[in-house]
Amino acid sequence: MIEIGIAGKPNAGKSTFFRSATLADAEIANYPFTTIKPNIGIGYVRVKCVCEELGVKCEKCINGWRFIPVKLIDVAGLVPDAHKGRGLGNEFLDDLRQSEAIVHVVDASGSTDENGNEIGLGERDPVEDIKFLLNELDMWIFGILKKNWEKVVRKAKAERKDYAKFILEPLSGLGFEESMIREAFKGHEDIQKLGDEELKVIAKELREKRFKMVISANKADKAPKELLEKLKRYNNSVVPTSASYELTLRTASKAGYITYLPGDPDFKILKELNEKQKKALEKIRDYLGVFKSTGVQDTINKLVFDILGYIVVYPVEDERKFTDSKGNVLPDAFLVKKGTTAKELAYKIHTDIGRGFIYGMDAKKKMRIAEDHELNNNDVVKIVSSA
Repeated sequence: MIEIGIAGKPNAGKSTFFRSATLADAEIANYPFTTIKPNIGIGYVRVKCVCEELGVKCEKCINGWRFIPVKLIDVAGLVPDAHKGRGLGNEFLDDLRQSEAIVHVVDASGSTDENGNEIGLGERDPVEDIKFLLNELDMWIFGILKKNWEKVVRKAKAERKDYAKFILEPLSGLGFEESMIREAFKGHEDIQKLGDEELKVIAKELREKRFKMVISANKADKAPKELLEKLKRYNNSVVPTSASYELTLRTASKAGYITYLPGDPDFKILKELNEKQKKALEKIRDYLGVFKSTGVQDTINKLVFDILGYIVVYPVEDERKFTDSKGNVLPDAFLVKKGTTAKELAYKIHTDIGRGFIYGMDAKKKMRIAEDHELNNNDVVKIVSSA
């Protein structure tokens, strides 16, 4: 399952984003360091289910929408110089190491300072919050390189072997791959000549390759328009978001007061509401009229599909009825990277099925596909295996 870290400074709305996406319990308060240990829950990407295209009925989607699970990790708030141990220190940077990518929740309203303390609306430039998190990640990686650098240089010189393997050793626990090391150090292969400034530049390049990111411009419901526009100009991966509105809608839907699916542009009221409830929902509806969604679902979808490049494929056992062996229609939806082959999908289903792979079947076209055939979004695939 894809693992996504939710990061940002304290009081930016990370835990609200997490709760609104997962409906998992997480403490929320308007003071720094509400989150001490990372909260872990299940969120979802939302896609149009292929059942409508195929003309079949499946029991896995809601009104034609398929929700595919991803793991969300809400780490505690980061403050400037966290890589030096300030605030709650490196442990929260460490919590990001297992994440494939990051949702950076930024206070787009500019109403909290760099440490997460409340200030006046618009008094803080949210672009500075983006810069600070990137700098913390860069300095975190630089610190690891610096700490191990003499040892790396000494081993590479003594053993006369490829430098990349020695550099990778202290970084492998962060999810780095050898190819990332080689790309970042291109033009700097003579590692004995590298000083701190060069290593800082390389650390930035490593971060860009490893930690893909989307910006959730949170508190957009009260953010000055000029701050939202500035964020969009600074970074093209910005999604205006109101996590508090999404949480209200998800909670009201769960209680049966409204019908609402995450990512919907509107909702339908089902029960009689008091005046306070009516006003709250009217305010949210006005917001949806402008932004078309609360932004929470859009943020997750953008990260998974646009930034990370995943597609959806549907493995089946009966290519004629699009079912598994028990007759369930389109029982599974897998998130796989663009370029994934039929044989690689077989391994994702089960190692034994991958080992025994004979051929694949495009269930839509009723055609055989080879092991190196690259899958496309919304493919329905049968794997024929000796396992």
